[in-house]
Amino acid sequence: MLVSVMKTSILLELKIYNGGGDIMTVKEAIRARRTIRKYKQERIPLEVLKELVDGARLAPSAANRQPLEYLIVEDPFLLEPVFSTLGWAGYIKPHGTPKEGEKPTAYIVVLINRELDSAWAKHDVGAAVQNILLGAQEYGIGCCWIGSVDRDRLREILQIPEKYIIDCVVALGYAAEKSVVEDEQGSIKYYKDENGVLHVPKRRLEDIMHVNRIHS
Repeated sequence: MLVSVMKTSILLELKIYNGGGDIMTVKEAIRARRTIRKYKQERIPLEVLKELVDGARLAPSAANRQPLEYLIVEDPFLLEPVFSTLGWAGYIKPHGTPKEGEKPTAYIVVLINRELDSAWAKHDVGAAVQNILLGAQEYGIGCCWIGSVDRDRLREILQIPEKYIIDCVVALGYAAEKSVVEDEQGSIKYYKDENGVLHVPKRRLEDIMHVNRIHS
């Protein structure tokens, strides 16, 4: 038990670098990561995008089936067609949709290989995407995990074979907006203030955490 606790402590204290060159712990990266929908127009190096996919590859997979594959899109000629297939920020339409000069500079399309699919593949997606999001935080890259996708059009644009299920898209770019967390007080709907800062209500820890038994 002591060894397990020590391992957990060590993991939380692992150092990773953010985009500004500062050092943060994994715990700090988790707290710093926020959904970003406005991006600087600086291109992300392909090698960095490959590193993010490698992080996703190492995520847990039910029965180790590993049904997920990833399509990196960073060709400037494909970015706008892909953008046109995505729905953005339903609570604050149209203010959550990136304008010209704010759009993502890369995408990672998360695919499920039908030949390896299982009832647990969706769980694999969650673990893999979280690795992408936290890995991106290391580089100061903002992300938006998008499930509102015109999958038929995206399949046509990117010529994705039918053997793959298109699960979701992660939009990426160096962050050009600020997003903050606040305690949920009657509504879970995120909103932007007069300064353009995105506020994201989260349920309080004491409202969602139970120890040893469920307390009503």
